[in-house]
Amino acid sequence: MDNPGMVSMFKALTASGLLGFLGCPAVIYEAALIDFFKNALVWDGVVISTVAGKLVEISEEFFAETFELPVEVSMSGKKKEMKIDFRLLCDIMAKTISVKAGSFDAMTQEKFLMIAGITCGVQVNWNKIFFNILKDMVTVETRQARGYAIQISLQLENILNLELGESIEFPSSKILIEKTVHRYIILNERVGGEDVTDVLE
Repeated sequence: MDNPGMVSMFKALTASGLLGFLGCPAVIYEAALIDFFKNALVWDGVVISTVAGKLVEISEEFFAETFELPVEVSMSGKKKEMKIDFRLLCDIMAKTISVKAGSFDAMTQEKFLMIAGITCGVQVNWNKIFFNILKDMVTVETRQARGYAIQISLQLENILNLELGESIEFPSSKILIEKTVHRYIILNERVGGEDVTDVLE
């Protein structure tokens, strides 16, 4: 890649401890995921569900172990005013980490702090953040957009004697590759930072 800012941003993203979470195999078990979310709830800090009639428990520890997330660490503005490197990082945050419905342009304090943590090399307890987002996905009162399809599929694969059915590959159009990043840069530079989040879709 010929953009030093993007290279630096991706190196920071990798060094932040997110490689296991963002770089896991792109396979999903659609029927198992539907079953998982339909039956899921949080009990005593653990996400509990049934898949194919079998009890599934995802604890914070299991979550951290699966994605090799660091756990022993401490933990505003407009996107169009950010450098292009950080706009892409912001979109990655919005679509893969925060998993929210609505505008991906909104720069929340949470996203800003995550971006600052990644780019400045601050140690972040990603496991706590991701697991709390997962709990919000399955809690009836706060039920937010459901994401983490690939990550939950990987967790379900790690449960012994669980029949998941047929897997499907994640659509290649949704996987971030150098060509997609290059297109994102060109579109962002051309339109001056207007909303081009569809480029990643």
